[in-house]
Amino acid sequence: MSSKIKDKVGKLAGIEVLEKNGIDLEKLRKLIVAGVGSEFATYYYYTILRMHCTGLDGEGIKEIVEDARIEDRNHFEAMTPRLYEIGGSLPRDLREFASIAGCPDAFLPKNWEDIDEILKVLLAAEKCAIHSWGEVCDYTVGKDHRTYEIAQRIMGEEIEHEAWFVELLSKRPSGHFRRGIVGQSDS
Repeated sequence: MSSKIKDKVGKLAGIEVLEKNGIDLEKLRKLIVAGVGSEFATYYYYTILRMHCTGLDGEGIKEIVEDARIEDRNHFEAMTPRLYEIGGSLPRDLREFASIAGCPDAFLPKNWEDIDEILKVLLAAEKCAIHSWGEVCDYTVGKDHRTYEIAQRIMGEEIEHEAWFVELLSKRPSGHFRRGIVGQSDS
């Protein structure tokens, strides 16, 4: 927290509790920035990937990619306020932000006409997101209830996204369902 803010409001009780519970705020801020950076980048790359889901197979997949894309944007928007609540902030430079994202970019594959190749990119992105938010959950469980609760909801949706793409790649029975509104998520 900047000294200017501290002079006006004193030490924040929410920060005191985290420190008392053993949270290293700088570490937590870095974990959150990496997570929301990945969500922001994934939203961008999923836009491109979705546009390339064409043909008979691709058109059906396009809606599922759209659900994951919008929910990833929701994840960014759900956790970013928490970052600011604990005295963090987003990098002011978009290029810097992308460079510190916790997951690699979900680039369009060279063989973009092969829907399975696009699905593999989507699956890899979801796996990384699960690990990223899992790390936040592991670090905050029992010590930072607010961050944990947000990260747990996000991770639950990322696990669901992973299942969607596994089902599409493996042709196993599907648990995917349409939410009431496209992009409607729990986070």
